[in-house]
Order: sequence, then structure tokens, then C-alpha cells
Amino acid sequence: MPHSGVGSGRDSYLALQGLVTADELSVVFQPIVSMEDGELFAYEALARCARAKLKSPPVLFERAVSAGCVGRLGRMVREIAIPLAAGKPLFLNVHPQELQEPWLIRPDDPIYAHDDEIFLEITESVPLTHFELCRHVLKEVRVRGGVHLVVDDLGAGYSNLKRIIDLEPRVVKLDRELIVNVHQSSRQQRLVASVVRLCTDLNALVVAEGIETNDEFSALCDTGVHYGQGFLFAKPEYPLPAVSWPARAHAP
Repeated sequence: MPHSGVGSGRDSYLALQGLVTADELSVVFQPIVSMEDGELFAYEALARCARAKLKSPPVLFERAVSAGCVGRLGRMVREIAIPLAAGKPLFLNVHPQELQEPWLIRPDDPIYAHDDEIFLEITESVPLTHFELCRHVLKEVRVRGGVHLVVDDLGAGYSNLKRIIDLEPRVVKLDRELIVNVHQSSRQQRLVASVVRLCTDLNALVVAEGIETNDEFSALCDTGVHYGQGFLFAKPEYPLPAVSWPARAHAP
């Protein structure tokens, strides 16, 4: 079970107040769409902070980890994001450190009141420590229904393909490093296609992140990737942005 005293007491409350307030946080949304026809699959909620030194979400969350209040910060972001995306499937980022705190399994967490599916993204770009504890928390969250696991940033620094077996995610998101200029390298395209086949065999859907050009989109369409996300379709905004679908026609 999670360490109920970690990040959940008065100390973490004071630490969060010293780091950032709710008034300084906002959330924007970016669509995730079908690579076949541009149909909306879900929106991803992305935290934004008005404090100049904390504008970068990774910096904000790493500061929260250091201060011992990352669980409270994640909860605050969910409290802002979920009401703004009512009626839509929603991807939410969860820092791995949050899985060592009790917030996500509290019955009053906003994810359990959302009126559509929730996808919790666990990033692969930072190490996942206390793996068995984290897996227990994720299992407890998922059995409550309507909540799915996403392994994010596959292909980034700490990536471990065995996580796809151990965590049984519903969705795997490919890191931008596997996507950028994919149209210029047949070897890169074959690598992406191989990862997609592996994930599909393990019953996981695949999202390509950071698609910015028509050339990248066209190359990725041939790899079997199920869904796409990136500036080519829409920039992160609020209110919820509409999808801009590329002009490429799919030949029969």
C-alpha cells in the first residue's frame, strides 16, 4: 500500500503553497486523433504555470518532488483539468513519484467523478522506483473502472520495453525522438513499425507524439501507428481546440 504519510500531511500542504498556488496554474488541451481519418480519440491535459521559473512542466514537477508535494500538485492539476473536459476522454500526466503517495487512490480524487474515460500517463523519461508499490497503486486505480494506463515517452531516457509486459498499458505513446524526421530514415520507419507491432501484439494502442509536418505524418501512416498527436493537428489550447486534418489523401 502507498505510504499514507508521504506527501499527504501539513508539511506537503505548506510546501505546495510555497511553490505554487492554484491561481498560478492553468491547463490547456491537445487532441489525440485517429491516423486513419482524424477522428478525435481523446484530449491530453497539459499543465501551465504563470511563474516564469516554473513555466516548464517538467521543472515544475521536479521542484514539487524535491519539496515533497508532488502528490498534492498532481491533485491540484486534476481539479483544474477535469471539469474543463467534461464529456471527453482525457489523458492526464502522472509523475511516477505520485504513485508512492495516496492521492490517486482516494475515492474523492477527481478522476473518479469524470463522465468519460480517463487515461493516466506514466512517463518513461524519469525512473520508476518502488516498482511493485507503483504497480499495486495502478492496479487499484484501474479496477474502479473507466481508468486506463498509458506508458508515455517510450523511447526516452529510461525506457524499458518490459514495462509494457509488467504494467499492461492500454496505450503506449512514442517519444518525439522516434518521430522527428521519421520520413528521412527508412530504418527509423522500420523501428517505429516494429514497436507498433510489438505493442499491438500485447494489446496496447500506439500514439505517435509530436507530429509537426505532413511528411512525418505520411511516413507514420505507413508504420501502423493508431493515433497521432502534435502541432500538425492542433496546438495545446483552451477552450478545447478543433482538429486540423492534413491534406494527405489515403489511397485505397
